[in-house]
Amino acid sequence: MCSFADYFIMCSGESQRQLGTIRTEILKALKKSGELPIHDEGTAASGWLLLDYGDVVVHIFGVEERDYYRLDDLWKKGRIVLQIQ
Repeated sequence: MCSFADYFIMCSGESQRQLGTIRTEILKALKKSGELPIHDEGTAASGWLLLDYGDVVVHIFGVEERDYYRLDDLWKKGRIVLQIQ
């Protein structure tokens, strides 16, 4: 599907606090495993945070931003490994 990542993870939070907490917990859990992001951008206030781990890119969206940018539609031909709702 793309040359720059093997996996995209997309998730949503319903408030700025949730978005920040999701980001913090991902960073903490992966740091324990020795993984640090190559790039980390966005703020909870912007509604879109990105954590780039090279082969894995994590998008953390606010509900409205996820609906607006519709990245799910861009990658709909990709194979879903796990979907939780």
